[in-house]
Amino acid sequence: MRQECKHFESRSYPNGDTVRKCNLDLAPDAPWRCPDNCPSYDRRPDAGWSYGSLVTPSTPVEPPGLDDGSAAAVLDQAEDIVNAIGAQMIAEVAAEQQAKPSGLRRLFRRRRSD
Repeated sequence: MRQECKHFESRSYPNGDTVRKCNLDLAPDAPWRCPDNCPSYDRRPDAGWSYGSLVTPSTPVEPPGLDDGSAAAVLDQAEDIVNAIGAQMIAEVAAEQQAKPSGLRRLFRRRRSD
């Protein structure tokens, strides 16, 4: 990944995991590399910045299969799976919220006179 691009982002978590990504989702081979001649590559404006001792973690070792497109195909399939279930999950949550009365509805509901 091009760390000098203004769309690059890296986050480290307390458990040791690190996420390296393109904020525009234009790096299909993330976290290993950006596409050649990326149309949205824009160098980070570093004028007047002073840097501390924080260092971005090194790029992980590139796995085999990036050059033949198989890694990008697997990532595309995973994205399709997540996108396919997204609408279903939203519908399920909306149905649960409608079925459960809100706090005000519970407070002002009418009591049955049996």
